[in-house]
Amino acid sequence: MRKKPRFHSLKKLKVRQDWSRWTLYSLAQLKAPNVVSRTYFQQKWTAKADTRAYHGEQIREKKWRRLFKRSLPAVVPMDHKYLARYDGSEQAAGRGAGADTVDRERTPPMTPYMQMAYYPVERRLDTAIFRSLFSSSVRQARQFCVHGLVRVNGKKMPYPGYMLNPGDMFQVEPSSVMFATGAQKERSNVARRVIKEKAAERAAAREASGGQTPRQPAEPAVSRSTREEPTAPELKKHLQAMMEHVDDVLAEDVKAKDKQKFRAFRQTVKKAISLWRSANPETVSTLDTQFDFLKQQLADRSAETSTPEASEPLISPEDTARLRSAFEKLRLEAEHTSVWNGRNRHAPYATPWRPRDYMSAFAFIPRYLEVNQNICAAVYLRHPVARPGLAEVPTPFHVETGQLAFNWYLRRR
Repeated sequence: MRKKPRFHSLKKLKVRQDWSRWTLYSLAQLKAPNVVSRTYFQQKWTAKADTRAYHGEQIREKKWRRLFKRSLPAVVPMDHKYLARYDGSEQAAGRGAGADTVDRERTPPMTPYMQMAYYPVERRLDTAIFRSLFSSSVRQARQFCVHGLVRVNGKKMPYPGYMLNPGDMFQVEPSSVMFATGAQKERSNVARRVIKEKAAERAAAREASGGQTPRQPAEPAVSRSTREEPTAPELKKHLQAMMEHVDDVLAEDVKAKDKQKFRAFRQTVKKAISLWRSANPETVSTLDTQFDFLKQQLADRSAETSTPEASEPLISPEDTARLRSAFEKLRLEAEHTSVWNGRNRHAPYATPWRPRDYMSAFAFIPRYLEVNQNICAAVYLRHPVARPGLAEVPTPFHVETGQLAFNWYLRRR
């Protein structure tokens, strides 16, 4: 059975559409095609293999052949001063008579038409996501589409091969973009060494105890005053218990006005439970105070015979302001953990956020894309075109390599 070659190999260098040190090394080793000691067929075959490893390597060859087109889009900008001065007859002046009155100083640069051979690949949704710097590789962009993290014109688009039209707007989930383009969480050498030492100690203790894990010594009892602050899971359990108490109160025979207050308080507790990861003891203590105050007011009201309109409100203005300030602080903390420069131990990427390694060598955006990094959205303005001296299809290969690859598929049609 033939062994499948590695995606990144130092023996046979291939430039890939990803941000990696292997691709950076392959870019540094790129050379012009060998046109001296190789036949024309060998030159075209090598150029085709090298360019296909970069342009649409996630696309099958048969599918790419169906996408290939002989006609290549190009534009030639015309100088208005030149058009105002000449009417076109100067192009044929002196032909056959040895005279040439055309101005040779204005020699336009060469238009690299054949570098546009892979322009249909740039219309694909996965390639556009990679070009917009929303993913670290084109395969990762393809995965975003399949997982339903990409929207085109507001609708979910699970097809990575969707061909974009001019004016289409696509958007990727911001958290996925932060994970894809951010540095990975990695432990230092000291942390790895400590983990290995602890694992070796546990293995030695297990062998000494006859293959059983030794029990850990019980912690001494600590008073409530000297105990550390409760963790987020403990605060969550406390909030859930508070929610049950509120439900018990609502299950009793309570007047309608009181039920409205307790239902509003239950919504507040429910919101706090949804933000339990960033909850703090001060917020929970405020909720405890409010719940005790509500129960006390309910008990006093049941003892009195006054009407609900004549009684005082269940929550005082000072307590309401304090409760709102506590939850505003909780909301800001939750937003702070989700922004790019916040610290969040639950995030799958390194926080504070920093770019992925080797990103700076590949951080460029083509002209035919308008990208907004704040909302992780981009607009496909138009199809890429060839201009004098410039082909808008981003490619790392030499001009002759693009010509050879285009001629290979031109002959195969």
